[in-house]
Amino acid sequence: MAQSDRPLHGIVLSGVACAVFAVADVTSKYLSTSLPIIEIQWIRYVLFLAMAATLAARTPGRLVRPRNPVSQIIRGLCVTASSVLFVYGIREMTMAQATTISFLSPLLITVLSIPLLGEIVGIRRWVAVLAGLIGTLIIVRPGMAGFQPAALFGVASSSCWALALIITRKIARSDAPQTTILWSALIGTVVLTVLLPFEARWPTGWQFTLCLILGVLSSAGQWMVVLAHRLAPASLLAPISYTQLPWVTIGGYLVFDNLPDRWTLVGAAIIIASGLYTAHRERVRARAARMAPA
Repeated sequence: MAQSDRPLHGIVLSGVACAVFAVADVTSKYLSTSLPIIEIQWIRYVLFLAMAATLAARTPGRLVRPRNPVSQIIRGLCVTASSVLFVYGIREMTMAQATTISFLSPLLITVLSIPLLGEIVGIRRWVAVLAGLIGTLIIVRPGMAGFQPAALFGVASSSCWALALIITRKIARSDAPQTTILWSALIGTVVLTVLLPFEARWPTGWQFTLCLILGVLSSAGQWMVVLAHRLAPASLLAPISYTQLPWVTIGGYLVFDNLPDRWTLVGAAIIIASGLYTAHRERVRARAARMAPA
C-alpha cells in the first residue's frame, strides 16, 4: 500500500506526537523553575542533532548539503527562537494558556503567506484570522488585571514558528525532510552552544535525567510529525494538533495543580474554531488546485 494511501496511520501518529509534545512541555515547565532555559534547550538540541544525524546517515543520497542554505539557516534560527521563547512563556503561564497561544501559528501563516508566498487570502480566511486574534486578546487580556507579560513570549514564539513553516513550504520541493530536520537541529545546537556559557549551571542527576527525557521526547515527537506528513496531507492533520490542549491541561493539573480559567477556555474555543475553519479552507483550496486543468 502506498504511503499516500494511509491517512489513518498519519492521523494516529500525529495524535501520539501531540501527547508526546504535551509531556515534553510539562517537563520543560518543571525544569524551567530550577535550570536556565538555554541550558535545558541545549541538552534537548544535542539529542535532537544526534537523532537527525542518525536519520540522515540511514537515508540514501546526499542530504547534508541543502539546495537552499540561506533558507535553511533562517528556518533553523526561527525554530530555535520559537522553542526558547515558548519555554520562557510557559514558565510563567499555565500550560493551557501557553499552548492555546501557540495555536496562533496557523492563523499567522495565513497572514505571512501573502507577502512571502504571494497567496491571495479571501474574506472568509481574514475573518477566521480576526476571530483568532480576538481569542488571543481574551486570553492575554492586555491592560487588565489578568494580563501576563509572559504571554508576549508565547505570541513571539508562535510568530517564529509560523515563519519557519512558511519557509518549510518554500523549500519542500528542493530539500528532503531529513535535510531540513538535520539543519534545524545543527543550527539550534550551534546557537545554543554559543549562548550556553552565559547561563550554564551544573544540573543535579535528577535534572539531567529529566533533560535527557525531554530531548528524547522532543526528538521522537518531531520524527512522528515527519512520518505523519508522509502518510497524510497537512490539511487533514492540522486539526489533530488541537488534541494537545487537553493533554497539557491534564499535565498542568497533575504536576502544577493549575487549571485554565473561564476566559482562557473561551479564548481557546475561539482560536480552535478559527484554526479549524482555516484548515478547512486550506483543504478546499488544495482540492481545487488538484482539479484545475493543467
